[in-house]
Amino acid sequence: MWNEARTINRLANTLAVLAVLAMLAGGVYWFIQRPMFMLKVVEIEAAPNSTLHYVSPETVRLAIAGKLTGNFFTMKLAQAQEVFAETPWVRSAMVRRIWPNTIRVTIEEQQPLAVWNENQMINTWGQVFTANQGELDDDVDLPQFEGPEGTENLVVRSYAELERWFAPLDVTVRSLALSERYAWKVRLSNGMSLELGRDPGADAPDLQQGIQGTLPFAARIQRFVQAWPVVNQRIGGRKVIDADLRYPTGFALTLAALPEPTQLKKKR
Repeated sequence: MWNEARTINRLANTLAVLAVLAMLAGGVYWFIQRPMFMLKVVEIEAAPNSTLHYVSPETVRLAIAGKLTGNFFTMKLAQAQEVFAETPWVRSAMVRRIWPNTIRVTIEEQQPLAVWNENQMINTWGQVFTANQGELDDDVDLPQFEGPEGTENLVVRSYAELERWFAPLDVTVRSLALSERYAWKVRLSNGMSLELGRDPGADAPDLQQGIQGTLPFAARIQRFVQAWPVVNQRIGGRKVIDADLRYPTGFALTLAALPEPTQLKKKR
């Protein structure tokens, strides 16, 4: 009898605790579902030490319309951040709750570096993104990058190196193309195209040593840059259409055609 009474007492206490917990849970659910906690304000701000040039609160709100679910308490921040990150020109987004019905979104904007394979752009981190190129400022003239999928970082690094190599000639890289065979072709701001070929070390078993007897890839470019002032003087500043740097001991130039001589009309 004593044991039965203790068991019944414990069961009653347990049921009482469960009842209290159920009431508390119901109260909490009722509280968090109050209209005052429905999201009413979305604040947009730039990441620290940056400004928003292509992203505006209006475009963000249009892009996320109908995609956010939940209220101040029930909204999942990770999912919300993914929604904002899918907005054009947004590289990343961080979402925070602001009591009682506001979320604040800190946006890191895309920094376009070049056009990538015509219909996309590539940012300064070597990441491909899609946005309306027509929204670029009129004075923005991005270089053109082309390459197989997955080579974005390689192309960006090579672009930075080429810009440094060609700086002494006071020209910039306007387009950089990497073929499926990993051969490089460059067009400079003066209109000259350069066939750079493949890095000889790329086909060698030992990538540090390269193929015996071949000139290192960077050395071929450096040789051209060093020789160009003398070569340009010898050809009288004539425009060069193409320069082929794939030769082991030099390079070949294709010169622009000379203008046809103007014939003086005979006086009648």
